[in-house]
Amino acid sequence: MGFNLQNLETALKAGQKCNTYLPFSLHFFESVSSTNQTLWNLLNQGAISGTVVIAAVQSAGRGQWGREWISPVGGLYVSVATSFDHKPFDHKIEATDSYQLTFATAWGIASQLRQRGIDVGIKWPNDLVLDGRKLGGILTETKVNKGQITQAVIGVGINWTNPVPETGINLESWQALQDFRPISCLEMLTSTVLLGIESGMECLFQEGVSILLSRYLDLLTNMGDRVYVNNLSGTVVGVTPQGNLRVDLETHDTKELITPEIYIQPGTISLGYHKSSV
Repeated sequence: MGFNLQNLETALKAGQKCNTYLPFSLHFFESVSSTNQTLWNLLNQGAISGTVVIAAVQSAGRGQWGREWISPVGGLYVSVATSFDHKPFDHKIEATDSYQLTFATAWGIASQLRQRGIDVGIKWPNDLVLDGRKLGGILTETKVNKGQITQAVIGVGINWTNPVPETGINLESWQALQDFRPISCLEMLTSTVLLGIESGMECLFQEGVSILLSRYLDLLTNMGDRVYVNNLSGTVVGVTPQGNLRVDLETHDTKELITPEIYIQPGTISLGYHKSSV
């Protein structure tokens, strides 16, 4: 069954407020190398903030830190463009704060799904989890000028009916075990994701990063996790506005003087999946 853009547009109109924060311009492709790359190409040709690329398949999907994102038929692969040099996003974002866009996206999508009764949590820094397994991921790419972000492409992959590894879960198999089916089709899932990205951006730019971070932490499944750094044990206590994990080290078993709290950059340690208590 093909993807119906008209159904998506109808769902978006029903979900968006009168003063829409992102005027979505939708583009669907059967197959692309990567939705992020396709969107960058469109931006280079003059596309504007709110342009969306959706694909049924990615042949060279990108994940975090240069990893490949396997993108078979049945998943949702979508990228959204935002520009920060004109309204509504005429805010200044430092290049070092790019993870705030990922946090806004993760929180926005998770909260939209939770409003439909799907208990999605967030695994630091950019994974969406359901029943302790990976439901989706986010990849934010930015264009920077003089130390500030001028454009961003936010790519999201969500498992819908596609096959997943043991640590993954797709939404349809989860829904099959429930008494209800809150997401009826791929177009509704796409609408939920786009409205989530929009609400996350709105929170970041209208309410500020501290409120966004507190909401992100409310859904973070890693809070209180035990982690090991340089043979020392610590506990996850939060996240910084730059995206680093805040870890309180246990210092009682060493004679060295160690700062009780350390910051760990994304990509330097891997946190496992576990049953969500959110």
